[in-house]
Amino acid sequence: MGSKQIAQETFDDAVQENITEFEMDPEEAVREAVQQFESQGVDLSNIVKAVRPPASENGQRQKHQILLTLDCLGRAVAEQDMAELPEHLSAFAAQCKEQLAFRYLAGQNGAYPVVFSACQLAAGDRDLLLQAFSTLSALLDGQPDLLDTTGQELVLQSLRERREDAEMTLAGIRCVRHACLKHEQNRQDFVKAGILPLLTGAIVQHGDSADVVRTAASALRVMTFDDDIRVPFGHAHDHAKMIVLENDGLRVLIEAAKAFRDNSGVLSELCATLSRLSVRNEFCQEIVDLGGLNFMVTLLADCMEHPDVVRQVLSAIRAVAGNDDVKDAIVDAGATELIVLAISQHLGNPQICEQGCAALCMLALRKPENCSVIMEGGGALAALQAMKAHPREVAVQKQACMLIRNLVSRSRDFSRPILEMGAENLITEARAAHRDCDDVARAALRDLGCKVELRELWTGQKGGLAQ
Repeated sequence: MGSKQIAQETFDDAVQENITEFEMDPEEAVREAVQQFESQGVDLSNIVKAVRPPASENGQRQKHQILLTLDCLGRAVAEQDMAELPEHLSAFAAQCKEQLAFRYLAGQNGAYPVVFSACQLAAGDRDLLLQAFSTLSALLDGQPDLLDTTGQELVLQSLRERREDAEMTLAGIRCVRHACLKHEQNRQDFVKAGILPLLTGAIVQHGDSADVVRTAASALRVMTFDDDIRVPFGHAHDHAKMIVLENDGLRVLIEAAKAFRDNSGVLSELCATLSRLSVRNEFCQEIVDLGGLNFMVTLLADCMEHPDVVRQVLSAIRAVAGNDDVKDAIVDAGATELIVLAISQHLGNPQICEQGCAALCMLALRKPENCSVIMEGGGALAALQAMKAHPREVAVQKQACMLIRNLVSRSRDFSRPILEMGAENLITEARAAHRDCDDVARAALRDLGCKVELRELWTGQKGGLAQ
């Protein structure tokens, strides 16, 4: 994706020029403008790719539909027209949900204060307030910078005062999640203001609501992200510890899973969040003690046909396997065969291949007994098949190389059978194709007993070979 940005007006002018100067029809004019800017490396993800209505008779420029809808909403708010407000909130929210470009254009043209005012205006009307919060959530999706301190306070107040209302809770949590994704300051502000007990409390209070449980678990996970490139160091690790130690997060999530044994979407979300909370040895062990491992293994077995679920479960198993004692529990639970089956059954899916190899890699680390189980279960062959299926996926290549190394580093008897599977050529090819694979590939080849040539790099200087 391009890194250059342009204004909506610049794009609109280019489209209009194509229509007037080159006599293109509207659709062709838009396509040509898109091609023109993208060829120059311009990121058009925030641009409405449509023809703006023609200027009025007095020459005044017309607005895109989303801005016309915003104007109607703004008038209803300014006039406190409670009869018209629901219709305009509904229309504006629907257009915001269509695509990021629409809500970005609205956000750049003063939509947030209008929607915030609508939330304040609707405070005494539960149904209208629900609609206003849903509209705020739609506007914030992909635009966390819009939310200010007063907006944070309003959302928190609603979550506290209406905690027994499942629909209002869901709307508030969606606002929190959108506001915290890729925004470290909002995360820290919400955590300091007490959002974590509200999220875990929502899961307990509305444990029979799939939407609330799934969304609250997702919001908890977002609090553990480190995805804001504007901030050098976030509080992801601290937030994860707070969720577990101060809010009993592991127990809350695992208990919630019991109500949704047949809902793969909810269980997948809970697994994903548990994997983000596995930041300490004792947390990994607690997940096992609370029954979390059993539900993960059962979920993997029951949902093998659902790739999204499989990927999340493999990621969670990989995370909890950071504890050496838990490694043994995972193998004893029969997860190894299921992981190999997942790789084989979803060989065309690079994410599953990566997570599957990574999970086996963790299980094999410092555990010769587990290596024997993995070998007997076909783990090495599955990893090599994944390498063969995804030669351009560096993550798959790296995880497979590390798995092979872990299998043979303390069990050299496995070297010959693995080499007979064609490992040397695949690992050598990975090393040649991906600079990021060099170290792990070289280590795997060395421990397999292969001759390893040090890679020579051209530095561009006199005598310019560097090892």
